Amino acid sequence: MRKVTLNAIRDHAIRAYPRECCGLVVAVGGRERYIECTNAAAGTDHFILPAEEYAAAENAGDIVAVVHSHPDASSEPSEADRVACEASGLPWMIVEVRRDDVGAVQIHGVSNIEPAGFSVPLVGRSFAHGVLDCYTLVRDWYRIERGITLRDFKRSDNWWNAGADLYMENYAAAGFRRLTEADPLAVGDVILMQIRADVANHAGIYIGNGLMLHHRYGRLSNREVYGGYWFENTRTVLRYADDRED
Repeated sequence: MRKVTLNAIRDHAIRAYPRECCGLVVAVGGRERYIECTNAAAGTDHFILPAEEYAAAENAGDIVAVVHSHPDASSEPSEADRVACEASGLPWMIVEVRRDDVGAVQIHGVSNIEPAGFSVPLVGRSFAHGVLDCYTLVRDWYRIERGITLRDFKRSDNWWNAGADLYMENYAAAGFRRLTEADPLAVGDVILMQIRADVANHAGIYIGNGLMLHHRYGRLSNREVYGGYWFENTRTVLRYADDRED
């Protein structure tokens, strides 16, 4: 990568601190160019690169790398970084930026990763909304266990408190139907729960023997008994259409 590109990335990371910066390295007319993008994430511990800015960069040239920073954290890629890198099909650059003892914000390291077939396990994965969350777990379970690729849906941070009802609005388009109270649970059924919100904002997969697999906000994904708190906060249960009994 050219020095002028690296300098532009470092400058952006410092200016964005304490938030994560994000941007794209694009080849335009045979020359390398760094395009700063907007971090649309609500928090300071991750980034969301707007789709329209990605599309604009594609129109400007060939995207050759995705860039973001890790404020006050190592430049080593997180689990979510590796998953997103695989999904993008592009190399990623991660910049470590910290404030030193005298208050100056400085770059402390850079890491580079490329798609290499990384796959995160279903149990014990870290949480990163939109990348590794409860719906990602549902999609991954169906891909691994059933060979089914479910549709993905754009979901902004804190959508459940912003007037959206994404699960209920999209489950049919993803290939699911609602069960009745008389239908017994079967492996693969998706349990929609309403956790401290006015809409269904959490999903788990029933895996048999009274257990569900789920990924709660801010926690590691895990297997847990489906009952008590989770049963009481269940809004509905879904079954994939191809699993319907004749």
